[in-house]
Amino acid sequence: MKVLCFGSLNIDYTYTVPHFVSRGETIAAGELRLFAGGKGLNQAIALSRAGMNAALAGAIGEDGRFLLDELRAAGVDTRHIAVLPDARTGHAIIQNDAAGDNCILVYGGANHRTDRSQIDRVLADYGAGDLLTLQNEIRELEYLIRAAKTRGMTVAFTPAPMTGKVKALPLALVDYLFLNEREASALLERDAKRAPAEAARTLCARYGVKNAVLTLGPDGAVYAGEAGVQSQPALPGEPVDTTGAGDTFCGFFLGGLFTEGNVKAALRLASAASAIAITRPGASAAIPTRREAEAYLQSLG
Repeated sequence: MKVLCFGSLNIDYTYTVPHFVSRGETIAAGELRLFAGGKGLNQAIALSRAGMNAALAGAIGEDGRFLLDELRAAGVDTRHIAVLPDARTGHAIIQNDAAGDNCILVYGGANHRTDRSQIDRVLADYGAGDLLTLQNEIRELEYLIRAAKTRGMTVAFTPAPMTGKVKALPLALVDYLFLNEREASALLERDAKRAPAEAARTLCARYGVKNAVLTLGPDGAVYAGEAGVQSQPALPGEPVDTTGAGDTFCGFFLGGLFTEGNVKAALRLASAASAIAITRPGASAAIPTRREAEAYLQSLG
């Protein structure tokens, strides 16, 4: 199986703050750090570190060339990433508060330059049995989903950031839908956190999704789909920065599922990787290796 992430690459400007800035307020940031980020980049690195043969397709500007180095160091194939001389790399302004929570503003930049000609060139290298992961930070998602399914690929989709356009996508063609409680609530138009297992089942039934994975932060995760309904409690980890935790979970769940063939084991592996990631600063920089995640699980007994 070959794995393709078609998605965003960002430069993350992460500011440590005592609390999230509110309307009309000016506060002093304690520290500024630059990290490689973007949901596509994060998931590609998570998949690679989970043991998959992962590639990333997308676009950056000349200012983002260091992102290629980060990806290659993590074992990700970068040959499908376009470097555009007339575009700025996407970036994110991230507030990281004292509790480890985050608040994120994203600028699309080169991520919004994805077009059908690039998609056709990239997908020509993939076919039946291969995996495509997508996120809602690039354009032409409907075309990508349909083109991938025409080729017999398995499609995983993370609808973040959530927009009104998500409901119009052909979600019935999605094999694995990954979303948090806010995104699930937006799709269901009700509070998904009150009954997350029911929410995951309803997402599958209403939108025709084959498998839905709902992440709940400190309340763990819930899966519903072809393997029934399964829950996974959150594993212990003192939060420092939760940026990228969902992408880490997604990459390790898919990595665990397609190497072990077991939803329960995949949920547990993904929870371990996420528990480690939140104890470290940054998004992609915080993603552990599979060996680290497995060692963490062994330490729990």
